[in-house]
Amino acid sequence: MRKKIVAGNWKMNLDFQQGISLFSEIVNMAKDEVVGQQQVVVCSPFIHLHGIAQLAKGTSRVAIGAQNIYFEEKGAYTGEISATQVKSAGAEYVILGHSERRAYFNESDELLSKKVDAALSHGLIPIFCIGETQEEREAGRYFDVIRGQLEKGVFHLPSEVFNKVVLAYEPVWAIGTGLTATPEQAQEVHAFIRQQVAGQYNQSVADQLTILYGGSCNPKNAPELFAQADIDGGLIGGASLKSRDFIDIVKVFNN
Repeated sequence: MRKKIVAGNWKMNLDFQQGISLFSEIVNMAKDEVVGQQQVVVCSPFIHLHGIAQLAKGTSRVAIGAQNIYFEEKGAYTGEISATQVKSAGAEYVILGHSERRAYFNESDELLSKKVDAALSHGLIPIFCIGETQEEREAGRYFDVIRGQLEKGVFHLPSEVFNKVVLAYEPVWAIGTGLTATPEQAQEVHAFIRQQVAGQYNQSVADQLTILYGGSCNPKNAPELFAQADIDGGLIGGASLKSRDFIDIVKVFNN
């Protein structure tokens, strides 16, 4: 059975105290209201990692994630942060390849491949993001784009290592725009991703892979999105900054 995951991405929001307050609400609500087997992950700015990790002690329900790492372990890389550092602060997951990193910071598939390797070698679970722009979708190139991102970013991994990766499909045109892929559009791409993984590895690896949907997911559209056969949860942006909205999305998987 594939693991169901709902991951919150706070992006560059919340000062330290605001983050601690929000995370405390999320942990308490998760303990009281979440009764399924789903994993909750909160990916915060680096300043929050240690503080929220302390609050998460005693519960396996909520895990901590970082939003980025550099591929080197240490050295003269001013402003960067390593897998070792975020791991030592309490992170278990790390978002890699988010469309904002690709667009604003010119992160290439080749660079991201190195970051994936660094994360895995230090025991972090990468949430590796892939997805097409509106221009690429309208040109009918989205399958080619996604295939290329997979091939260059993660398909170099042997199967026994790849099975530690979580993928997140995020249509770039639906991030922070209020637009959302229809359940049918999202399912089509998730099924395609699983098919590509089966072709690269085997059907068993593909069947065990967790694929998240990211793109203006909210409590209203989450039930229909998460009901699709190949959607195993969500990478949640804006809605993860409101504890009630975030937990309501998590509760879609209650059983």
